[in-house]
Amino acid sequence: MNPQSKPQVKKVVLAYSGGLDTSVIVPWLKENYGCEVVCFCADVGQGDEDMRGLEQKAINSGASQCIIHDMKEEFAAEYLFPMLKAGAVYEHKYLLGTSVARPLIAKHLVDVAHEVGADAISHGATGKGNDQVRFELTVMALDPRLKIIAPWREWSIRSREDAIAMAAKYNIPVTATIKSIYSRDSNLWHLSHEGGLLEDPWNEPEESMFQMSTSPENAPEEGAYVEIEFESGNPIAVNGEKLSPAKIVETLNAIGGAHGIGRVDLVENRLVGMKSHGVYETPGGTILLYAHRELESLVLDRETMHFKEMVAVKYAEVTYNGLWFTPLREAIDAFVNSTQGPVTGLVRLKLYKGNIITAGKKSPFSLYREDFATFGEEDVYDQSHAEGFIRLYGLSMKVRAMNGLPVSGLDMPKPDYSKFKRD
Repeated sequence: MNPQSKPQVKKVVLAYSGGLDTSVIVPWLKENYGCEVVCFCADVGQGDEDMRGLEQKAINSGASQCIIHDMKEEFAAEYLFPMLKAGAVYEHKYLLGTSVARPLIAKHLVDVAHEVGADAISHGATGKGNDQVRFELTVMALDPRLKIIAPWREWSIRSREDAIAMAAKYNIPVTATIKSIYSRDSNLWHLSHEGGLLEDPWNEPEESMFQMSTSPENAPEEGAYVEIEFESGNPIAVNGEKLSPAKIVETLNAIGGAHGIGRVDLVENRLVGMKSHGVYETPGGTILLYAHRELESLVLDRETMHFKEMVAVKYAEVTYNGLWFTPLREAIDAFVNSTQGPVTGLVRLKLYKGNIITAGKKSPFSLYREDFATFGEEDVYDQSHAEGFIRLYGLSMKVRAMNGLPVSGLDMPKPDYSKFKRD
């Protein structure tokens, strides 16, 4: 960044994880911007180990204070469950664990900035990834007056070794000098893995990489049944026990992980233009999405269900691209919520060695009628009526054949333009 264009900052709130990069950012901000640094830690379910000792680490790195928010229930109820109801999955596989957490973290980042009177926020996302977009678009949407500092787009650090050297310069203790082979992001919904062996998509992920799920080969020989109760599209109970949103996800993570559920290997299209290869573990989310779809198949009419499938693709794109706080996402939510009233009932699933098998579903709003579906009953469905329906439904196909036209437009005869030529 041109020194003349560097914003004047008095106090900045840093999205802080306690890792090497964000620990180095604290003194770097103080040195390069001459500002006070407040660290903000978001607990979105990444685990006690990641949260342990964060406040003291931040202070030791030079922060004036460290603020921690427990956001697990908010994350589940206001972000994960709306996404679940929409059926959003990015590029057929990715259940958006990292994507959907970023707007929530950035929202709290803005709230903390207001609370402490900061005039800027900062984050540790790199200039090659999606997260910089998600963080910064959220800040723009919620308070465009706040300045944004992204050190990875400014400083000279380009490697783990560079970061360790800078930590030594600032007298920041580094507990490990060898980086994990993988870059990971963990929260209540999932655990992602990138880098290392995964940089070559031909490599099979090694079993030691996985942390939330056992391999299907090592899963129990006997499957497990799980029952999930929904009310207006929201899961409310597991195996008959009413639980909070976050507890539902945690419970299904444990059950699903034990049976090898929710592993995904994906080469995805990043928003910034490049492809990346990642492996995701989302056991609880995979079970919930499957169960929700099963219940919708029972209670939604055909046209609503098919249109909602198209909306789900757009919802996934909006979430992935950092457009959570936009009129479009709110409008899609309004449509989705209008469909979810009848999505109330119970789904029973069997989990077996990485597979989810439907074992039953019921709802007081079911549109399924055994007397309609049976082949033999005539008093609710007169099979002779189907003949007229088929004739009308296939009329355009019949006309095409009667006119001697091919089925495929690619096989259409070419017009004879010579008829239109003048001497």
